[in-house]
Amino acid sequence: MATQKHGEFVGSLDCGTTSVRFIVFDKHADIISENQLEFPQYYPNPGWHEHDADEIMEHANQCIANSIKSMVAAGWTEDSIKVIGVTNQRETTVAWSRKTGKPLCRAIVWTDSRTKHTVAHYEHVLKATGIQVKPGQWAKGAEGTEYLRQITGLPLSTYFSAIKLRWMIDNHPEVSKAHNEDDLLFGTVESWVAYNLLGGVDTGIHIGEVTNASRTLLLNTSTLQWEPSLLEFFGLRESILPKLVSSSEVYGNVAAGPLKGVPIGGLVGDQQGALVGNKCLAQGEAKCTYGTGAFLLFCTGGEIVKSTHGLLSTIAYQAGPDAKPVYALEGSIAVAGSAIKWLRDTMGLIESAKEVNDLAAKVPDSGGLFFVTAFSGLLAPYWDSGAAGLLIGISQYTNPSHIARATLEANAYQTRAIIESMKLDSGVDLKHLKVDGGMTNGDLAMSVLADVGGFTVIRPEMRESTALGSALLAGAAIKLFGWDLSKPETLSEVNTKGNREFTPQLTAQEQLRRWDGWQRAVERSKGWEEGHAD
Repeated sequence: MATQKHGEFVGSLDCGTTSVRFIVFDKHADIISENQLEFPQYYPNPGWHEHDADEIMEHANQCIANSIKSMVAAGWTEDSIKVIGVTNQRETTVAWSRKTGKPLCRAIVWTDSRTKHTVAHYEHVLKATGIQVKPGQWAKGAEGTEYLRQITGLPLSTYFSAIKLRWMIDNHPEVSKAHNEDDLLFGTVESWVAYNLLGGVDTGIHIGEVTNASRTLLLNTSTLQWEPSLLEFFGLRESILPKLVSSSEVYGNVAAGPLKGVPIGGLVGDQQGALVGNKCLAQGEAKCTYGTGAFLLFCTGGEIVKSTHGLLSTIAYQAGPDAKPVYALEGSIAVAGSAIKWLRDTMGLIESAKEVNDLAAKVPDSGGLFFVTAFSGLLAPYWDSGAAGLLIGISQYTNPSHIARATLEANAYQTRAIIESMKLDSGVDLKHLKVDGGMTNGDLAMSVLADVGGFTVIRPEMRESTALGSALLAGAAIKLFGWDLSKPETLSEVNTKGNREFTPQLTAQEQLRRWDGWQRAVERSKGWEEGHAD
């Protein structure tokens, strides 16, 4: 057998919404090995979306083992991986037992909209009673809503973790019992994964990373601390919360398995990971990741920019425990790639996701068809949890190709809506957009995005930006390869492969005509199913 080479690599565990991946990168972000496994999705009722947290870990461990096996088969020693990072689907809420280390119920996924009535209840509380901002001082009504946004950067929505956790406590007796008896641990997915990789119940390391925490409705994004007034508002014990950590530091070493002894040096929410992976580290740089949903992040530097046009203020990353946080404006689209999955799995219009581009290419346009993909309401910039999915403009002329094209266009229109809001909030006119994620593999999808959006779309050749972001944060934590996020020049040799650009081909007049049609379709979709306070 040939002598194995010893390398210096970074591993990234990417725990997405439908699959888990483990990718091994070298110093240039070339991929040495990778493995991806899909895990089960549960939809027990309309609008509900659940995961089994144990299954996420089982698939993660299998992915790690498979990828390391491939790396060794390619001639590298097992100890070539010097550090790993973890990136994850955000907002998805996990509740587990402090005593047993086991989940108390299925995780509620970020896309889940069962909590409409919980949101309506807290909107009523905000209006009638308010939030106690200081002893005896209450902010209520519009003042309370503004206080919530000032502290967290977020609105009350089914999207965020505190609402999901409150629903669990109110509807799962075992979660309620654990909360009352101080046996409950709450975390988003990175918290659950880190807990397990670092030893589980034996070590009890319960940490939560700031970009993920900024999606819970419980974090003060200025102080980077859990906010007591919001814990009181939602009726949550402080002891259930993880200890807050930065995006780039050594949290401990992997306790078991093929990575035993390897430090974990990076934790980051997937969309913030993609911002770092695209090296959008300076104010005014933006990227959009098209996966299950689509997420556009615009880096605002060291300043929190409060949106007045339906966007979220969020933490982009914190490059170490003593580093100042970098902030971003974010627009989130709930349904992107999942609409293509729906065409494939539910409607049977295509056999594989990539076929959507071929089907859509058979027609020059959507034939006047608009598809508002509000399967679980609409997120930014509309924020209507009662909006319903809508196909409008159907005629006898409509065929499956028009539906496929309208699905790609829906993604583009929603991206444009977010960019229009970003323009108003930041005063910056975005000339080009960096893109990554599974949907960006289709050339037609990217051409449609450029046409509808009216901007240049830049697609890098190596598009595993989310995983690369957590790898860069992990490498920087142990100063591997001299990487330092505060000095972007230290990343100059990372992912220097080429880009492909897609430029708009439609006239400004035609863009405007179609944009007007989309806006009319959205108005008809809104408010179909309203939540109410029980």
